[in-house]
Amino acid sequence: MTDELETEHRRPIFALIGIGLLAGFLSGMFGIGGGIVIVPLLVMLAKFPRRLAAGTSLGAIVPAALVGVASYAAVGNVDWLVALILVVGSVVGAQVGAHLLHRLPVLAIRWAFIVFLAAVAVSLFLVVPSRDAQLELAVLPIIGLVVLGFVTGVLSGILGVGGGIIIVPMLILLFGQSDVVAKGTSLAMMIPTAISGTIGNLRRKNVDIVASLIVGLSACVTTALGAAAAIALDPRTASIVFAVFLVLLIVRLVVEAVKQGRQE
Repeated sequence: MTDELETEHRRPIFALIGIGLLAGFLSGMFGIGGGIVIVPLLVMLAKFPRRLAAGTSLGAIVPAALVGVASYAAVGNVDWLVALILVVGSVVGAQVGAHLLHRLPVLAIRWAFIVFLAAVAVSLFLVVPSRDAQLELAVLPIIGLVVLGFVTGVLSGILGVGGGIIIVPMLILLFGQSDVVAKGTSLAMMIPTAISGTIGNLRRKNVDIVASLIVGLSACVTTALGAAAAIALDPRTASIVFAVFLVLLIVRLVVEAVKQGRQE
């Protein structure tokens, strides 16, 4: 087992708790797993190697997503069938993405993803989702959901991005889904993926179990609060807040892409 896992002083407890509290709130608020926050903060604040941070983050997502789903489901804001269809596509897509990881120009894909997120952010500023909207599952929408899940899985396998950051805005913009149902459904589809990935990471000893539990349990404290905030906001405000969050994420991705380009 690596020194990072054995040495207690390399687990700054209060930093891990703080990371969990922040990630939990954002997870509940935006319907994301929280990995896009947990991974860089584990690297910066806890000095985790990036691979270990990614594995630890995925494990921490599971309890937070469970609490988030329960919070949304309690008021009927989870579409379980849509989540299942998305999972089918994403599981296959993740395998394809992992296979293509060393065969495609990752930097070019990263920049294309940044442009995609920028277009999504602009669209969210312009579109006001309806809380009363319902997604009718005919043949074409089902095919579209499978494709959406597949593309999300591929990008996850190649870039390591979480599915929620793609699934939530696409359900709103392409499928006309309610914003709160999109967030609850996104969290639901993450659970089996996160569990499967965590099992694989545990086999490779790529998870700091103690740190994962600290971050995950801390996240549970604020996830329901984030979900409550999302439901309390009117659709227009919620859409703008999510767009602003995407802009901040884009800035971080641009910095990482520039650094990667210099290294290459």
